[in-house]
Amino acid sequence: MINKIEITGSNYKVDNGFQKYAEKRIGKLDRYLPHGNKKDVVVKIVVTEVNRDHGNKYEISAAMEIPGGKVIAAKDECSNVFAGIDIIEAKLTGQIRRFKIESTPHLRRKKIKNLFIKRK
Repeated sequence: MINKIEITGSNYKVDNGFQKYAEKRIGKLDRYLPHGNKKDVVVKIVVTEVNRDHGNKYEISAAMEIPGGKVIAAKDECSNVFAGIDIIEAKLTGQIRRFKIESTPHLRRKKIKNLFIKRK
């Protein structure tokens, strides 16, 4: 579980229920990280309320700082903050999987692709 999650609001008051929900959903993302990068991950979530002509929307952005200088970020605009966290979680999951494939030598696609090529 990711322990360092900072949730802030801009024009939005972050209530306790939303904070617990976000920590639960985003905190589980460490299971997709490579083993060496799990300890010191820091996640920063910013929720901004944007007033539109046809209703209020929330802009949610998340940045996950992985040791070694890598930053994985996702941003979404939604009418419900809880649904926005779910979308952010899905976006971060895909980016983490791509990062894991790139950073772990035995998971690189070129080597796997070469196994299935017929050679003369």
